[in-house]
Amino acid sequence: MEYFSEEASAQVVNTRIGDGTDVRFRTIMTSLVEHLHAFIKEVEITDAEWGEAIDFLTRTGQMCSEHRQEFILLSDTLGVSMLVDAINHRRPSGATENTVLGPFHVCDAPIRRMGETITLEGKGESCLFQGRVVDLHGNPIAQATIDVWSDNPEGFYDVQQPDLQPRWNNRGRFITGDDGRYCFIGIKPVSYPIPDDGPVGQMLARLGRHPWRPAHMHFLVTAPGLRRIVTHTFVANDPYLESDTVFGVKNTLVQHFRRCAEANTEWQAEFDFVMVPEEILS
Repeated sequence: MEYFSEEASAQVVNTRIGDGTDVRFRTIMTSLVEHLHAFIKEVEITDAEWGEAIDFLTRTGQMCSEHRQEFILLSDTLGVSMLVDAINHRRPSGATENTVLGPFHVCDAPIRRMGETITLEGKGESCLFQGRVVDLHGNPIAQATIDVWSDNPEGFYDVQQPDLQPRWNNRGRFITGDDGRYCFIGIKPVSYPIPDDGPVGQMLARLGRHPWRPAHMHFLVTAPGLRRIVTHTFVANDPYLESDTVFGVKNTLVQHFRRCAEANTEWQAEFDFVMVPEEILS
């Protein structure tokens, strides 16, 4: 029996793990305890600082609700969400890259007809989004579901303003035909700050960081037997591309929006999604 000491703190804690503990859970918790204790020793955290950390986490949890997930914002702004995503979604060259899902996705958005508009409030600069869903060889993928969502011209998602925006505003799902093509009308996205009136916003301010995200459209692409794609397309030349507060930008996802010659929309953006089979890991 070894009692707790500064030198052997992590070892003593980890020896208390029961013999019947799930192997994977044991691995995760053992490493967590080792790294957490090493961190505390390295910075020699004070009682007051540890109390402040506990208060921060408590307030973060209290800020969470059905429509707001402050812990996701914390994970995003510390780069953890992107790191977890990178580790779990390695793909071969040429496949569309993943990025963070974000806290504003809503399941079961309405299935709309190709070419239909997702903007229900009639605001913003209209944009035609189009392209194809293909495999690594360029073959079209039929019956792919493209789930899309974006903010409105003021930088808010519908779930953030349930009393101001129509339900399902700037959201929809589209299913590809045999040609793999998709098209819908939305608005040209705008930059917006993540909610910064809570603990995460206070943390960013103390770190001298801004809360802004570059303008983007969200896409979740799924098809039977293929790995799902969770990604954004970002508006080229946005001032926040190089300082996205959640680190979600990748070069391959930056898209050039061009003025549309057609009369029905002001902008046009084209992007092809390249999917890979479930069994391909990298």
